Amino acid sequence: MAGSPTARRRRLAIELKKLREENKLTCQQVGTALDWSGSKVNRLETGSGRVQPSDVDALCRFYDTSDELRDFLKQLAKDSKTRGWWHTHGSAVPQWFSVYVGLEQEASSLRQYQCEVVPGLLQTPAYAAELHRIIDQLTGDDLQRAVDVRMQRQSILTRENPPDLWAIVHESVLRHVIGNRQVTIAQLEHMLAAGALKNVTLQVLPFDAGTYPATGAFSILGFPEQEDPDVVYRDGLTDAVYLETVDDVKKYTKAYDNLRALALSPSRSADLIKGVLEELSR
Repeated sequence: MAGSPTARRRRLAIELKKLREENKLTCQQVGTALDWSGSKVNRLETGSGRVQPSDVDALCRFYDTSDELRDFLKQLAKDSKTRGWWHTHGSAVPQWFSVYVGLEQEASSLRQYQCEVVPGLLQTPAYAAELHRIIDQLTGDDLQRAVDVRMQRQSILTRENPPDLWAIVHESVLRHVIGNRQVTIAQLEHMLAAGALKNVTLQVLPFDAGTYPATGAFSILGFPEQEDPDVVYRDGLTDAVYLETVDDVKKYTKAYDNLRALALSPSRSADLIKGVLEELSR
């Protein structure tokens, strides 16, 4: 399983929970049988703690899995301990955001809606720096590290087998001058260039789109393996929410489809961006 340790840890947790449910046992029953606490079993199944290969081995023997599955899950446990490239940037990637970066590295599709700023994967260094400077109050080396992380994240769009990015931005995002006109002009030009990539679709939700789901910004991450369900991500200034239940993902997927239907087509969206560029360049 290629990709990030975050995604591997999540896949391992999913598989361990599935094994317990297939055996119709509770966390407490499994814990009692293995002389563990029920809370330990729960932690292993939610990915909230480090999973030792020896723990996986014990669970697989208890569930009487095949040797092939046991070896696969033990390898996931070993691989989940590795550090992703983003961990080397320290505080530039807060723990609550580190999880998202790890999942983003593994995603095969990204559906994003932004109503205030340009999506991070489409930002220029100058635009990103201005946001980090004002919103996160970063300066000096801390500011540069945060920008470097954002730029390195964008490499997934041009790598071999890149994810499909479908980004919808509200028209107000285009007209919101960040930093100064030069920074904003360069940012809009970069959006047009990114939108020309085969794996990137860019739509603008215009002011006159009418009533639409007032969800705020969010992302839906899809993964290449059928066993890895979609994740909805929403963040704030100091934390993030990850939604994985079928009902939550279904509601956000429906909201996204509604936004996509109301937004301008990619070609008309590009025309609107060009129009805003002309206004800013006067």
